[in-house]
Amino acid sequence: MKAEIIAVGTELLLGQIVNTNAQYLSQRLADLGIDVYFQTVVGDNAGRIRQAIETARSRADLLLFTGGLGPTQDDLTKDVLADYLGRKLVIHEPSMRKIEERMAGSLVKIESNRRQALMIEGSDPLPNATGLAVGNALTADGTHYILLPGPPSEMRPMFDGPAREWLLRLLGESRPLYSLTLRFAGIGESALEDLLIDLIKGQSDPTIAPYAKEGEVAIRLSTKAAGEAEAAAKLEVTVKAIERLAGRYLYAKADVPLEETVVGLLRASGKTVAAAESCTGGLLAELLTRVPGSSEAFAGGVVTYTNAMKRELLGVPAELLDGPGAPGAISGETAAAMAERTLERTGADYALAITGVAGPSPSEGKPPGLVYVALAARGGRTDVHELKLSGGREGVRLRAAKHALYRLWERLAGVVANS
Repeated sequence: MKAEIIAVGTELLLGQIVNTNAQYLSQRLADLGIDVYFQTVVGDNAGRIRQAIETARSRADLLLFTGGLGPTQDDLTKDVLADYLGRKLVIHEPSMRKIEERMAGSLVKIESNRRQALMIEGSDPLPNATGLAVGNALTADGTHYILLPGPPSEMRPMFDGPAREWLLRLLGESRPLYSLTLRFAGIGESALEDLLIDLIKGQSDPTIAPYAKEGEVAIRLSTKAAGEAEAAAKLEVTVKAIERLAGRYLYAKADVPLEETVVGLLRASGKTVAAAESCTGGLLAELLTRVPGSSEAFAGGVVTYTNAMKRELLGVPAELLDGPGAPGAISGETAAAMAERTLERTGADYALAITGVAGPSPSEGKPPGLVYVALAARGGRTDVHELKLSGGREGVRLRAAKHALYRLWERLAGVVANS
């Protein structure tokens, strides 16, 4: 079954509110195995709503409306659809009694709120557990219609309750959509797609959909199946194929951020990490400490933004930072020194250091996006990685912090780098 979501409300077009209903409904419909191919937003205008209905009917079997069921004259959804189908609007008596009881003793006119109790003749009422506007569900000429209120606090319980039950009866034995998200770090979206291009081009079931996250990449695998066991078996075949091609970048088979995975590995191994940051200005520490339980894994961090702070707080040798022929603050040598001195001062098992040019202007004659990440381990080696990152200032900072986490994950997970 193909569905289209039609959100009604001029306030959506003006940007006064965000259309969170479409996202919510798309997720819920996918769980039922219903494909959403189009989402439409239309203002409170009868002619344009009718046009949206005509267009949606030509390309979808199920039309879901949100909004336009309220008490005012610009709440037109039921009126327009009823007219389009050649049906009357009738009072849903239980909803009318609810309105009368709610408005008893109020200065608000019951007559104006009477519109919320209207339903399209021949439709099934969808009771509103949290509001007054009754929803509608009906089938006409082979097309199915569901009308839901606009406020999310009313729309969500109505869909998850009576509307979902109506759809399940309509679907009979459905094959729901099962999905699995794989999370990758240390590689960009286009580079990951290049590694997996043959799989992506040859996909049928499961489907493979890469998309960028903040400083990371995710792949959503989806399949329709009769049950979880069948879905898991189908998904596992594709997961193994992806692991063979890009396993060194795959840090989680769940939709979790990299910092959560790193903190989990540190806690499981009883190890700690500390951080020394320059161009990221404490962002790495912020990412780690936003994870619950990070106090067991994160020893602490220091922001040494200037050369003076690098010397005084960390003891980075002056000959690395200043003077003719010095590598400078933005160098692999300085990154390594920052990590090693942090290891000494904190007693942590690992130390991460980041120094570079976030932009927008060059520094030390070096271009924006040039970043050095160092990872030092107690009793082990210090690795330094040069990055040439694209994007604006905030993008460079975030990608640098995520790359530092990726290098720690790589070490913790025992992944052997080929670089």
